Amino acid sequence: MIPGRRVLFAVALLALTAVEPGAAAVQVLVGPTPIEHGDARAAGDITVVNEKLAFALAVQSAAPYGVPRGALIDLAPVVHGKIGRDRVVFADFIPNHWSGWPSTYQHVDIVERGPERAVIHTARDWGRVVISTDYTLRAGSDRVEIRTTMTNEGDAALPDLLSGLTLWPSSGYLFSVPGMAGVTEGKANGALADWMVAYDEDWAIALHASYFDHVGDDSRDLYLLHTLAAGQSRVFEGWLQVRASGDLAPIVRTEIEHDHLQAGHVQGLVHGRDGRIDSPVVVIEKSGKPYAWVAGRDGAYDLALPPGDYSLYATAKNSSQSPAVPVHVEPDSHQVLDFRDVEAPGRIHFVVTDARNGKPLDARLKISEGQKPAVQYLGRQTFFTELDRKGVVDVAIAPGKYVFSVSSGAGFLGPPRQIDVEVLPKQSTTAKVALTRLFDPPAKGWYAADLHHHADQAEAVTPPADLARSQLAAGLDLLFVSDHDSTVNHRALQDIAHRRGVPFIPGVELSASWGHFNAYPLTLGEPLRIDTSVATVDEIFHEARRQGAIVVQVNHPFIPYGYFTSVANGVAPGGFNPGFDLLEINDSASEDDDKVLHAVWDSWSTGRPYFLAAGTDTHDVWNAESGRVRTYGHLDGAVSAGAFATSLKEGHGYVTRGPLVFPAMMFGSRHRVVAGETFSLTFDLDAVDGVKRVDLISEGKVVASQSPADTPREVHVIFPASTTHATWYSLVVEDERGRRAYTDPIWIDTSVSK
Repeated sequence: MIPGRRVLFAVALLALTAVEPGAAAVQVLVGPTPIEHGDARAAGDITVVNEKLAFALAVQSAAPYGVPRGALIDLAPVVHGKIGRDRVVFADFIPNHWSGWPSTYQHVDIVERGPERAVIHTARDWGRVVISTDYTLRAGSDRVEIRTTMTNEGDAALPDLLSGLTLWPSSGYLFSVPGMAGVTEGKANGALADWMVAYDEDWAIALHASYFDHVGDDSRDLYLLHTLAAGQSRVFEGWLQVRASGDLAPIVRTEIEHDHLQAGHVQGLVHGRDGRIDSPVVVIEKSGKPYAWVAGRDGAYDLALPPGDYSLYATAKNSSQSPAVPVHVEPDSHQVLDFRDVEAPGRIHFVVTDARNGKPLDARLKISEGQKPAVQYLGRQTFFTELDRKGVVDVAIAPGKYVFSVSSGAGFLGPPRQIDVEVLPKQSTTAKVALTRLFDPPAKGWYAADLHHHADQAEAVTPPADLARSQLAAGLDLLFVSDHDSTVNHRALQDIAHRRGVPFIPGVELSASWGHFNAYPLTLGEPLRIDTSVATVDEIFHEARRQGAIVVQVNHPFIPYGYFTSVANGVAPGGFNPGFDLLEINDSASEDDDKVLHAVWDSWSTGRPYFLAAGTDTHDVWNAESGRVRTYGHLDGAVSAGAFATSLKEGHGYVTRGPLVFPAMMFGSRHRVVAGETFSLTFDLDAVDGVKRVDLISEGKVVASQSPADTPREVHVIFPASTTHATWYSLVVEDERGRRAYTDPIWIDTSVSK
């Protein structure tokens, strides 16, 4: 039992799914959370609720990503007394940019339980650092106030820490810190505000953090770069603001009030050709970048802005954008700005076929030029052909002129096409697109999968059907999913795969704070029997094998919380366990490709061979592309999840960001040659963008290279080779765009020379 806490009656807890409308009071509940779809389900978990919001802390439930208990894992708006759906996976304090979190204790205490104010105190250790956090919710407030103190109780200074609050939504869209769009990691010098927002049309959650000077994970993490001296404490303050609509005007107003800023007001009406727009959205840009937006009602909008120069335009769902109008805001000013030229939606009927035979193709269609809504619930920028109407999709879209990039095979099997489409208000147009497939790897026994891909669990936002549409459009031959510590999407994807006649590989990403591991193929839908937040590496590998995994794959091994990094830092429970099979080339950690390659090359040279896998780590198929890096495995017989995994485990594969590789001697196979005599290594290479360079690797070094003239799309290469001892050879192939393929080894044994 947690000190200072009284347990409420279980019956009352289970019955509580709403709060009394208009009741300006805070309640603290102990037990399974009443938040819809909440993850705090244990008897000792804590939920705090007022008339605006509800949040829950994991006291006995496991927190995501192997983070210690005490984290905020559920957060929802309260509307008319009803507690809504959980919208976050996790909102917590991170001590050093998602590095491994060695923790030996977690304490959670109820300090105040209302009715005017509730305060929950948590304390956890991170090595020799004590991290204590107070969560405060006041009656009538739409904010969870958060105050975290880091205290270094060790004898040594901790330099260059990236510490701060995080917000990881479980659905909807992400609006990065204004001014920081497109910055995944780095300094926040361009920040125009001190907040970021997760949102959809009917909710918004903002993380305000005035201390931050760095962002991580597309602004999900708001960090301060700092040193924590021995004995030093540092305080981080911020808050989570919860709203029941996607309107950001209240979030801007809160920043103005909290920072005691001056402000001016802008208001007006938004009209279309047929009268007022019922639900307009006015987008505000500052310094040429999206800053915020206000959602209007009955054609009217009103917002407060800090003094400065802005640009405003009006739009609506699938509607055109009005011309932008410059606005200068003075303190205490009031301006009226009406918009009168927002046009109604149109439609496009896409039909995508194979240019060789007219058959329908699964395809991805992305706006290259044309209107791209800053507010994502107003309209998408990426579309996929349907599952049950192959090659066809109908989309509602804003009127205007567009250029679409249409691809089938993601640039691996054939080039994309750019097509022009003009959309008229309230009218439908048909766009027929014939794509050329240049290459057919399955005809040669080679099959591809994206071996790190998420659906809609944890922070991922891709429903299973859309995962399948995206992977099929990428020209992948097997469907694959690896949600964080979850197998709930297996059966839905198996049904889709059966319907489409393709194999499905059921996987899971076992997600400790000190390393992530994909295990596959698994028993369909089998739940985990371990808690990855406290499990050792031995227990994780045992659970993977218990579930039937042929392959255990170390994901992004060299990132701050990657397994190899954590082993080197001494924070992986159990240390190094050699019981894995593959090392991942990860699209979101491409800077680590060379580290992964040298790790597998060393393993091939030292007698403990690990082979390669590749995955995109896609969570959102509309903003990331499935199959941008992929794994090819060779199969001689029927294609199945088990056969594919076995092929990779035996080294019969390669990974690629573009080029295709077809060896005369199979990767992973062993060949005997006469010591000192010359033999040939022969490969056929294909690349949509042309083969630029081919390196032959042996024992971790480039031993020969070829650069074909005129970067052909198809080339036959022969490498003469000779060795006096047992060794291995592999390829690195680069195309004209700098995209590479990396192969598993061909083993060479030697006999006595003649």
